[in-house]
Amino acid sequence: MRTWVLPEYFEDILPAEAARIERLRRGILDLFRTHGYELVMPPLLEHMESLLTGTGHDLDLRTFKLVDQLSGRMLGVRADITPQVARIDAHLLNRKGVTRLCYCGSVLHTRPQGPGATREPLQIGAEMYGESGVAADVEILQLLCRALELAGVRNARIDIGHVAVFRAIAHAAKVGPEREAELFEALQRKDVPALRELVKKTPARLRDALLLLPNLYGDAKVLDEAEAKLPKIAEVTRALATLRKLAKACKFPASFDLAELRGYHYHSGVVFDAYCDGVTGAVARGGRYDEVGKAFGRARPATGFSIDLRSLASR
Repeated sequence: MRTWVLPEYFEDILPAEAARIERLRRGILDLFRTHGYELVMPPLLEHMESLLTGTGHDLDLRTFKLVDQLSGRMLGVRADITPQVARIDAHLLNRKGVTRLCYCGSVLHTRPQGPGATREPLQIGAEMYGESGVAADVEILQLLCRALELAGVRNARIDIGHVAVFRAIAHAAKVGPEREAELFEALQRKDVPALRELVKKTPARLRDALLLLPNLYGDAKVLDEAEAKLPKIAEVTRALATLRKLAKACKFPASFDLAELRGYHYHSGVVFDAYCDGVTGAVARGGRYDEVGKAFGRARPATGFSIDLRSLASR
């Protein structure tokens, strides 16, 4: 029996499910193509320093690592395709102006991301490079909505945040990197007592703003409350204006959480997760990650999303 039992959280895809996945893959890639997104196919393995460039430490623990017997260098099996596409845009295509790219392929995770999740998600996504304006974030969000509509999802909903809100307030308070990391952890847990302890010596208006963030979640009315109560910091004002435009553009019910800092060391602006009936956890994730291109030596604004194709097909 041991000769054919697969490792934990890996499984074969049998004919019926494989047919559903393939229909979705073809349909979504055709959708991307009609909107001007060109298909790229990065390799499964890369040198570790390239694979994790620009992602902070967020992907490091999720990445399988091995030694290349040809060069002796450390390789990684990709846990996310987005950094690879950023590398292609920065160094291989090296175009001026806006570039739209899409992809579909397996990624491997050292641990499942949630209960019952596979360690080999099939990731399909779209990325836009070279456009820093909110129009790019709107286009990407609307493209995600069209892909979910094409898949026939039920009761889809989008949760939207913006990492620049917390980042701008923390920087205005002149907290060091260590204290910023502690504040980040407390906000992720929505641990208000810990947050209150951490901001004791922070100037009053910024202390109150940080303590308010865990309560700023809900429908678009939250943006009005945030505008009224948060400090008048330019970055915060721009972030709230972006969120308002996304609220108007989203085809599905949208909610907002200004303490949502997923991928804080990776994302630079908007972050969003898509949910639907029949899938545990997010079926798609995306946002803005301008710092990835900068880390590859070519500063390029970037925004995009990826869909877990296996979860989408299993509804």
